Order: sequence, then C-alpha cells, then structure tokens
Amino acid sequence: MSEGENLCMSMRKRHDQLIAGLDIGSSAIRMAVGQFIARDDEREVLLQILGAAEAPSSGIHKGVITSIEDVVSSISACLENAERMVGVPVQSAWVGISGLHIMSQTSKGVVAVSKADNEISEEDVERAIEASRAIATPLNYEVLHVLPRSFAIDGQANIKDPIGMTGIRLEVDANIILGSSSQIKNLTKAVYRTGLSIEDLVLSVLATAEAVVTDRQKELGVMVVNMGVATTSIAVFEEGDLLATTILPIGSEHITNDIAIGLRTSIDLAEAVKINHGDCRAAEISKREEIDLLELGSPEHELIKKQYVSEIINARVEEILHKIDQELIRIKRSGLLPAGVVLTGGGAKLPGMVEIVKQKLRLPALLGYPLHLTSVTDKVNDLAFSTAVGLVQWGSHMLGEGSGHSPGHFQKVNAASNQLKRWIKALLP
Repeated sequence: MSEGENLCMSMRKRHDQLIAGLDIGSSAIRMAVGQFIARDDEREVLLQILGAAEAPSSGIHKGVITSIEDVVSSISACLENAERMVGVPVQSAWVGISGLHIMSQTSKGVVAVSKADNEISEEDVERAIEASRAIATPLNYEVLHVLPRSFAIDGQANIKDPIGMTGIRLEVDANIILGSSSQIKNLTKAVYRTGLSIEDLVLSVLATAEAVVTDRQKELGVMVVNMGVATTSIAVFEEGDLLATTILPIGSEHITNDIAIGLRTSIDLAEAVKINHGDCRAAEISKREEIDLLELGSPEHELIKKQYVSEIINARVEEILHKIDQELIRIKRSGLLPAGVVLTGGGAKLPGMVEIVKQKLRLPALLGYPLHLTSVTDKVNDLAFSTAVGLVQWGSHMLGEGSGHSPGHFQKVNAASNQLKRWIKALLP
C-alpha cells in the first residue's frame, strides 16, 4: 500500500476530528472550524472550513484582558454560534494571542553532536532548539514560540536542514517570541472557563501569515500586515523564516475616532460613515460628492463633504504606514521586500488601501485572502477572519496533515509550553 493510501486511510479513521481556531480580538471574537477531507479519487487530504462564526467582544482592549467575566461571555457566545453552524460540539481550539505585551528576541543554541559517527539526528536538532530556549527572559514573561532561522555545523553557517549531515558542533539561530505570564494565564483561564480545551497558544500574526502567504513569498521576502481595530500586527519573512514581528498600538478604531472628532458626531455614526463611505484616496474624490448623515442614523439632515472624510482617513492611514515603514527601516528592509506587503484584517477593507500602501511603502501590495483550503462558507473570504482561518491551518500543519505548506516547517516550531499545560491542569475542577 502506498504512502498516500496509508495517509487517506488514517484520515478516514479520524474524519470526525475538528480543528478549531479562536481569534480573540478587541472588537469581535471569531472562530473558524475545519476538518480533514480525504479524496479517494486523487489520494489526497484537503482541509475544509466547515463554519465560521463571530460575536461582539468585550472585556479585552489592545489584546489585554480587562475583565475575565466579559471575555468568557463573549467567547461562549461565539462558540455557541460556531457549534450551531457545524452541528457538533467543539471540544478544543488553537487560540491566537496578541497584544502589546508580546515581544521577540534572538537567541543562539549550541550542542555537541551525540552520535559516534557524528551524523546529526533529529534529537540533536531538538536539543539545539531547546538550548536556544534557555535565555534570560524578562521578569514575568514566558516563551511562546522558538522559531529556528538557520543552523551552523562546525562554523559552516546558513544551513536550513542539518539532519543527516556530519559534524561535531551544531548551532542554531532562533527567534524567541515571549508573552506576559499574567496575560497568558488570564487568556488561558478565560478560554478554559467556556469548556474549551486549548491545543496551544499561537501568536496571531504568525497564524495569519500561514493563511495568506505562500512559501515562495516567504523565500523572496514579504511583510504581513494585520490591521485590527485597536492594534496593527506586522510579521516580516525572508528566506523562508521569520525576520521580525511587531505589534503597533494603533488600529482602525483610531480612524473612527478621528472621523468622530472631525465631524463632531458620535462614535457609532462615525463608524457608519467609515464603513459606508470611507475611502483612502482623498485626491480622487469629487469635491461635489456629499454624504447625508440622516441616512446613516443621524436624527437630522446634515450634509458633509465626502472628500473631507477621506482626507481625515488618509491622514491617519499615512501615520500607520509611516510607523510600519519605521519598523522596516529598523530591520533594514524599507522598500526591499520583493514579494511586497500582504494586507489583511478588518482595517484593510477600506477602499484605496492597497494603492496608498504601494505609494507610501514603495512595495508591491495586495489583499490577503486564505490560500490552500476549501470552504462551505463565504466568511473565509472576509479579511477579518484571516487569523481564525490561519489558526485552523496552523493546527492542521502541527498535526502533520493537510495540503499546501510542508508540515516539516511547523514541526520545527516549538510552540507548546509545559508551563501552559500545567496551568490548564491546575484549572481543572
């Protein structure tokens, strides 16, 4: 029996296994639920999104939990919607974590090759990665991910996969992603109290990247920009590896606030103006175009110039892009990413966003929709759902299945934390 047939048989045995991704945002909680589908005719396994649901979020601000009770209620409402959509209970989920408390730093791990014939084994690679994990973390911070960038054997650098090679000394350069211990505990507690088990915590922008960019783009050099309500998350990839990640404390709610101040109106009305008439391209809008606020819920007729609204939006978007470019300058990649910028998140829906990004960042730009999957719901094509879908794809790759990217890349990612699992067990009744 061929390897492909064995794979399909094993998948049919657990065809009912669901993979859920939970994205806990400042404005909404989103969940996507996927399942492996074995196709007999082509001897392949596909990941299919069965359902996607969302619920308004409360108790969380800029990725930081401010009220566990409110977060539990929001997650429960989203979970209920998702279960109603897929028709079966969801037992566990891959949970995205983000927020201004996330930080990253580089580390190096060095080990001696264990075999007598000096052939490097998978165990040697794991020991090197574990050695890189032993860094002096800031007080009250925990390691979320250890992401190997490259290996060196006896001084020969820039080796991607050292397994099977020969040497005495193995080194690894890794990116370490850290999160606040208190925020990790609060997030874990909130999710667990809804009855969900946590497969693992995943940095949200990394999961988003797995959904919206290809391995080829990562090799060439690409930046993923996830424009959320309260924060904008950035991940830069080059030569297939994560080069840098940053979370900026500015998002699409700042655009809404600016409109509310500029029009001297309420936040709700300003949000309606942004959604229905927002555009980043102020110069392309006729000075004669007007918006009647009565049509958007205002108690009385009030005409405003659409170009004026666009000028407000344009100013804030340019500020966000300036901060993004500052991050690119810091890592010496400003204007130097051949695969350009992939925009996703609810904030990227604004008309004209791609054009202004191309202009201000001097890079190719496009909207990032999920790749390498099939779906029974149109919500996967909603930019706001890219992180939830990405978490499902991350989970599928960690299980070593699914189509698209090579699972080997994900098996190198030491995302699981024994500390986290001890916390979960401590929360068991």
